[in-house]
Amino acid sequence: MKAYTVSQVAKMAGVSVRALHHYDQIGLLKPSARTGAGYRLYGEPELLRLQQILFFKELDMPLGEVRQILDDPGFDQMAALEHHRQLLHRRMERLKRLLKTIDRTIDKLTEDDMTLTDEELYEGFTTEQIERYKREAREMYGPAQVEESEQRVKKMSRAEWKAVGAEGEAVTTALAALADREPGDAEVQALIARHHAWIENFYPCSAEIYRGLAQGYVEHPEFRAFYEKYRPGLADFMSAAMNHYADQVLDKREQ
Repeated sequence: MKAYTVSQVAKMAGVSVRALHHYDQIGLLKPSARTGAGYRLYGEPELLRLQQILFFKELDMPLGEVRQILDDPGFDQMAALEHHRQLLHRRMERLKRLLKTIDRTIDKLTEDDMTLTDEELYEGFTTEQIERYKREAREMYGPAQVEESEQRVKKMSRAEWKAVGAEGEAVTTALAALADREPGDAEVQALIARHHAWIENFYPCSAEIYRGLAQGYVEHPEFRAFYEKYRPGLADFMSAAMNHYADQVLDKREQ
């Protein structure tokens, strides 16, 4: 029968030589023989016993209890192996579920923290539309402001971009619900203040720029069509409310 040295067994089993010495000292795993020089030798029965020890150890069982189980005359090695197999399979399934949970969390955090790509920034627009919007914006506001706006947006994380989008949707929906009131109504103006703050996520918005944007809402066909989807006449209503805010709040703030 082939015999293995303590160092060979340690390497095969992935344990330390010191651990094998300790198992010998506590009577958990005795070598089958020793060389003339006193070196430990292990045979196949000891290797199988070591396998059982490592299985029980993986289940966090104290070594003293492991020895009692293995030394029990009624110990059934095949039944023990099948039991270990079932336990390890259940543990493997739990670990798989944990890994999936961790992967989903990592994906979510990575997705939310990553900055926007150009494709995500202009999602839903054709290349021709994007170029036309940029050209019109440069003509209206100047290249420097357009560049600043793009840089601000590109520095946002995906989570921030989603939050900005949600705020814009919330303000527009709320204004649509109040479009039968006067543009100077207190609740309307509170929402317009939120709208102005929302615009400043993209660029500094003075009274003059805000009035220009209000004009664009009614004169630009695509702007008008966008707001008319929420409620007929909303573009005109918002334009009037924005001009009121520029006159009553922004002009005074800039004096």
